[in-house]
Amino acid sequence: MLKEERHAYILHQVNLHNKVLSSHLSEQIQVSEDTIRRDLAELAQEGKIIKVHGGALSNSFHLGITSQDVYAVEDKKTIALKAVQLIHDGMFVLTTGGTTIAELARVLPRDLQATFITVSLPAAFEYANHPNIEVIVIGDKLSKGSKITVGGEAISKIKMIKADLCFLGNNAIDATDGLTDNDWDVVQVKRAMISTAKKVVVLSISEKLDTSEQLKICDAEDIDVLITELPPDAKKLKSYRKKGILIL
Repeated sequence: MLKEERHAYILHQVNLHNKVLSSHLSEQIQVSEDTIRRDLAELAQEGKIIKVHGGALSNSFHLGITSQDVYAVEDKKTIALKAVQLIHDGMFVLTTGGTTIAELARVLPRDLQATFITVSLPAAFEYANHPNIEVIVIGDKLSKGSKITVGGEAISKIKMIKADLCFLGNNAIDATDGLTDNDWDVVQVKRAMISTAKKVVVLSISEKLDTSEQLKICDAEDIDVLITELPPDAKKLKSYRKKGILIL
């Protein structure tokens, strides 16, 4: 790849997954990690990404989920409108963070009476805007890269909850590889949420379908519902339907 092509690819991956690792980009593009680090440094200097140790973060995700630069925001709004149909009065709803979760919070009905439990400070602020929603924030160490609380205390508290629904933001999902991520701490939090919820719902823009990261969260069969912006009968979703996942 020419440098311009590498930069375009890296920028797309950062915007798509919110966070990328230099080692993973090196494998994908088949260049040295030194080359990737130089590319990331140049993109950061141009203000297009935020360079961190071992990789990079998306500007829109890191600087605030109300940013006008949120990637695929219209698709995420479509997903949110589908997801809200699953929530009913009296439910206990467990959520991760991320830009799609934020869109879900914004479209919740004003008269909804439910309890939302989250590890995400940005999501908690969005939930707090709704007059009839009780908000519980699970505290521990804050991961700056993911904007959620992580660590042993957070995981212990999550395991004490019996949630009706668990909404998971998604980094990568594949019918064979399952749900994956590139952040160890985030993986542990999501695993704890899956283990304690009656129903697990993954929110994912279609670009993240059929992609994989290095760390496994769960098998595809552990997911009850998958919500994308696509029609439920879309060809791209066929392999997930075969796994017994309800597609919305």
